[in-house]
Amino acid sequence: MKQSLQLKLGQHLTMTPQLQQAIRLLQLSTLELQSEVQEALDTNPMLDQDDGTGSEATETKETTQAADEAARDGAVQAEGENENIPDDLPIDSNWDDVFDTGATSYSAPDTSGTRDIMETVTVSGEGLHEHLAWQVELTNFSATDRLIAHTIIDSIDDDGYLQVTAEDLHNLLDGEPPIEPDEIEAVIHRIQQLDPIGACARSLQESLQLQLQHYDPDTPWLHEARALIRDYFNLLSNRDFTQLTRKMKLDTGSLQQVIELVQSLNPRPGAQFNTTEPEYIVPDVFVVRKNGKWTVELNTDSLPKLRINSMYANMVKRGSTSKDNNYMRDNLQEARWFLKSLQSRHETLLKVASTIVERQQGFFDYGEEAMKPMVLRSIAEAIEMHESTVSRVTTRKYMHTPRGIFEFKFFFSSHVATETGGECSATAIRAIIKKLVAAENPAKPLSDSKMASVLADQGIKVARRTIAKYRESLSISPSNERKRLA
Repeated sequence: MKQSLQLKLGQHLTMTPQLQQAIRLLQLSTLELQSEVQEALDTNPMLDQDDGTGSEATETKETTQAADEAARDGAVQAEGENENIPDDLPIDSNWDDVFDTGATSYSAPDTSGTRDIMETVTVSGEGLHEHLAWQVELTNFSATDRLIAHTIIDSIDDDGYLQVTAEDLHNLLDGEPPIEPDEIEAVIHRIQQLDPIGACARSLQESLQLQLQHYDPDTPWLHEARALIRDYFNLLSNRDFTQLTRKMKLDTGSLQQVIELVQSLNPRPGAQFNTTEPEYIVPDVFVVRKNGKWTVELNTDSLPKLRINSMYANMVKRGSTSKDNNYMRDNLQEARWFLKSLQSRHETLLKVASTIVERQQGFFDYGEEAMKPMVLRSIAEAIEMHESTVSRVTTRKYMHTPRGIFEFKFFFSSHVATETGGECSATAIRAIIKKLVAAENPAKPLSDSKMASVLADQGIKVARRTIAKYRESLSISPSNERKRLA
């Protein structure tokens, strides 16, 4: 086969380590960013936390220039890497503005004064299974009954319900000495008397009955409530109030009192022992009204404040190729890349948040019903960045507003057409549905078709199935399940 040489032109994007780092930092949440910063502090001796105090908080011009020159020399020597970051980046950041080789520290400017950020509190407590097992150990159980009890407790879910039948437990406990089904049932009844009342039930009906058994006998409507749960639970579940008033021989007002007593019970008796730690949200930006205009400020209290360690940076010797000097020079360059990536992240975050607020003025003035339809592409075009960049910035980033804390993605929604040729956002439609349900007659709740008709009267064309989809996203039950006594 004849050999030959050929020239071929092509383009490809090389993801340098600093670009990969910038992309990774851009998509981190505030809490994840704090962990990333702490890891950088632990592994890179050139990085220090900048608390604004101490003699190292400011560096001399000579120290800065010497460190810069050493860092640049080291970057040139690095294999396959170039300090000059290309303009065309996957995250569409303008690095000509933010990659200043003379900068030695970065901390977001404090534009809002001092704010107190909620401290992270770790909540740990006794779980339901541990609570029940502790009570079993304090109870006068025989060795066999204690074995049965612990097996039963292991079969109770987090809401407090027994997920297996007595027959399943009997098969599980089959051994020597043999255990009779009656023994298992007896232990179940004893556990049902432990705290919390209503736990170890096999159904919601049984749990409610157990709770009513422990009420004071003189409680008003207690007898009727027990009869309602025992004999007419299916009618109550179907909200067939007409049949209930007839069968229980009660007027509407009396039946309402009985139902209110039942509603005071706990349908999930074990949930109070849920030991899942809460997930705290730290807002990335604050939206405040100043001089009649909505403005965006970075949450400076949650942003990392880092600087280059001037003492170590001054020890980097230009031109030296010793192992120690190369190590320090590499860490210095990595520290600078990290600082620039942080700066780029926060500038991009502020730019996206400001554009969102500018386009959703109606929401901040009047609420969700004034929300405008908006997609990622519209923000990307406005700030001249790629849509994927905007997607990264709006994921798990939160905005603190006078109306509450919202994820950036909350402000993006699809739209439906109006009769006038305009557009109405899905968020606004959901707000209208919520408002209609809150104002409806409990005895005659609005159906999905009726709500579609109401919206049509307002010039908004929405199909019944679309109303059902929006209603379900709001965790609103169908009309037959929302029915209440007048």
